Amino acid sequence: MIVPKIEFRHVNLRYFTPKGETLALRDINFKVEQGEFVSIVGQSGCGKSTLLSLLSGLIKPTEGEVLIDGKTVTGPSPQVGFMLQQDSLFEWRSIVDNALLGPEIRGDDMGAARRKAEALLTRYGLGDFLHSKPSELSGGMRQRAALARTMCLTPDILLLDEPFSALDFQTRLSIADEIGDIIRKENKTAVLVTHDIPEAIAMADRVIVLSRRPGRIKSIHDIAFPSHGNDRPGSFAARETTEFPSYFNTVWEELEVHVE
Repeated sequence: MIVPKIEFRHVNLRYFTPKGETLALRDINFKVEQGEFVSIVGQSGCGKSTLLSLLSGLIKPTEGEVLIDGKTVTGPSPQVGFMLQQDSLFEWRSIVDNALLGPEIRGDDMGAARRKAEALLTRYGLGDFLHSKPSELSGGMRQRAALARTMCLTPDILLLDEPFSALDFQTRLSIADEIGDIIRKENKTAVLVTHDIPEAIAMADRVIVLSRRPGRIKSIHDIAFPSHGNDRPGSFAARETTEFPSYFNTVWEELEVHVE
């Protein structure tokens, strides 16, 4: 029996305050297989980022289970890497030293970690900027550096919380293409939270649509595009396919129901 890489089983989440109880997520059930890329979309406040917090072990469900490789998530794990809206690079550290932050905190062999960080940054097109400061890089380059920092910890799972939202439109398209390609080539399992429907469709194998709070799964859409050779088209090329408008209209209409 093949165990899913990620599984949510009947997950509910309630917040408790002096003013009362708020149901944030209701009966969340889905699975993600090894190497799969899944996007999650929904209205603001529906619990998209909360799903990532549950998966990373930062918070626990009120009811139900979140599992990685068949084991219940009980806290943060080195299996899981996070990319956030802001790259959060330290301006006083060089790019390579930023990439080494995780291994440094974890107490890894720093010689081996440095070789790995330099190799990753070079592979991601930053070989000429290893000793530059973040302020010397463009927004897209900074996001690639942030990805290298995450990959230095060798996570199995990447959680992407609106990682391109701070970039201008043209850079966003380009860097989403690059990072999506890197994630697939390295066979990482990825979960992307985004408000950008085209981005969600173009990057993912499946798109999960959440309802308004309390967030529940309204639908899950399998996304398939004609392959380019043996590869799935990049996120930019995917937007040019004949299949793309149909996927977009379907997801858009489901989200529009919640606005009415």
